[in-house]
Amino acid sequence: MTDFIDRRTVLKGAAAAGAASLIAAPAIAQANYPSRPITMVCPWGAGGGTDATARIVAQLLEKDLGQPVNVVNRTGGSGVVGHSAIATAAPDGYNIGMLTVEIAMMHHQGLTELKSTSYTALGLMNEDPPGVQVSTSGPYKDIKGLADAIKAAPPGKLKASGTGQGGIWHLALIGWLVAMGLKPDHVAWVPSNGAAPGMQDLAAGGIDIVTCSVPEARAMIDAGKAKSLAIMASERNPQFKDVPTLNETLGINYSIGAWRGIGAPKGLPPEIAAKLTAALKKAFDSKDYKDFMNSRGFGMKFADGPGFASFMAASDASMASAMKAAGLAKG
Repeated sequence: MTDFIDRRTVLKGAAAAGAASLIAAPAIAQANYPSRPITMVCPWGAGGGTDATARIVAQLLEKDLGQPVNVVNRTGGSGVVGHSAIATAAPDGYNIGMLTVEIAMMHHQGLTELKSTSYTALGLMNEDPPGVQVSTSGPYKDIKGLADAIKAAPPGKLKASGTGQGGIWHLALIGWLVAMGLKPDHVAWVPSNGAAPGMQDLAAGGIDIVTCSVPEARAMIDAGKAKSLAIMASERNPQFKDVPTLNETLGINYSIGAWRGIGAPKGLPPEIAAKLTAALKKAFDSKDYKDFMNSRGFGMKFADGPGFASFMAASDASMASAMKAAGLAKG
């Protein structure tokens, strides 16, 4: 009987130890995080502002976390493909991604069921207003000249691009057209996988206007192939102080902005989320990040995980109102 009790006690003890080890394993894994490379998904094409921001953030995270952070461009579907890849990945801290303003817009268009609450918010990193870019070989000398040409042109004659159908830069154009008393589709929209291909089409003469942030257009501007006539903001960008606002030039007090932040799949363990948010704040505060962003004229704005979640919720509500007014929202 004694032997039986002793064996049973031993077995119970072993079982308890096994259960404890199962409970401790995730905690140990989280404590050692990260122990392998991290993938950062970028929903937009290489060469654009989102890609550039993703790569500098990845570089600084890699330095701080001690593991490679590999940026992977997953484009298509007006941002749906990349944002879906982030949302559906394993919530283990090894799959993160760049969330952009389109996540506050796409579900209103019926393109996806994804929204800001589909993610674990980690940190807001950037916010930028759009500019109005034209080719240097075109006839437009200033924003007034372009505005007059738009008003005089038959609907659909002039073409614009800069992102997907219903994307933030498309909405920026629509808001400007409506503010001028025109219909939202007076200028035809040509969808693209981001600002970089839109600017390439502009330089090639395939389109007449690109509405995207001035930093995204900078390469073509510096190459002498494009120029920015105005920005849709309340004040000028200090990095592009010669570019006036719409209010200064046309008396149109209209502003809108794109933002970019880092998120992960929903269900990310809080300890890992906290570590990533701390690393993002460190990256944001670094001289390397500030020098990089300033050199390209990118706006800088930070919010931690909860702050970024609240920011996205407010952006969602704002975009819902704007898209309904423009006739882009479904339902």
